[in-house]
Amino acid sequence: MISIRKAVIPVAGLGTRFLPMTKAQPKEMLPLVDKPVIQYVVEEASRSGISNMILITSEGKRSIENHFSRFSELEEMLIKKKRTEDLNQLNWIQSLGEFTFVTQHQPLGLGHAVLCAEKAVGNEFFALLLGDDIFNPEEDALQALMDAHIASGKSVVGVQEVPQEHVERYGIVNNPDNEKNMYWSINNIVEKPSPDKTISRWAVVGRYILTPNIFKLLQETRPGVGGEIQLTDALSRLADQGQLIACPIPAKRFDTGNKLDYVKASIEFALKHPEIGSEISEYLKHLKI
Repeated sequence: MISIRKAVIPVAGLGTRFLPMTKAQPKEMLPLVDKPVIQYVVEEASRSGISNMILITSEGKRSIENHFSRFSELEEMLIKKKRTEDLNQLNWIQSLGEFTFVTQHQPLGLGHAVLCAEKAVGNEFFALLLGDDIFNPEEDALQALMDAHIASGKSVVGVQEVPQEHVERYGIVNNPDNEKNMYWSINNIVEKPSPDKTISRWAVVGRYILTPNIFKLLQETRPGVGGEIQLTDALSRLADQGQLIACPIPAKRFDTGNKLDYVKASIEFALKHPEIGSEISEYLKHLKI
């Protein structure tokens, strides 16, 4: 089985849930202590051996491209001032992989964003990582999917169980036929079902390994409300062909696309930070909550 070399990371959303903060700053560039959210996603892909990062951007998101590009003037200043640690942080960003930026000119849904990556991906399996979902860096979430892909040769969707009242926020897949299985065949996938009609509590959580055939399926997908092309529709057809499996992700997840989870992630990442973790812990203990 050929290893996965490329990751597609859609970052074209407008981030309206974080207005006014995101009026002039992409939500993917919001910080978790001293790194933007998007860097954690790219680092996860890099840890799993992926070397080509394909970021699907939109107008007004140049700062994302700037973050992953060299800044010679800043580097020269750091060298002159012998700020070695800061320079190492910049060099680390460059070591994460080779970056390609593709512009999605119209907000026509996640499926359309993935379709924009067709030329850059070519004819090979690839990883898809959604920029809002980040996982505990100490637990390599994507690696579980890659292992399932290597074992099965099929496309893989990362899933986690969510509370019944939250299923309407996600795409939901069928329950496993055997709870001892490390992964299972998907025969039904439903986009944002109501809690009383859901087929399970297994939610799709922003990590995928996909066949290049997904591009043909997306091209054939009929646009829905607002002209949007839904990835779930193409995945459903892939499931009908017996080529899609679900793989549980055993890692803590934060949906940084909503304010509450973003604040929770900020607190937890601050507590683990080597420079400020102990002081943040003491500060929280002394708050009169």
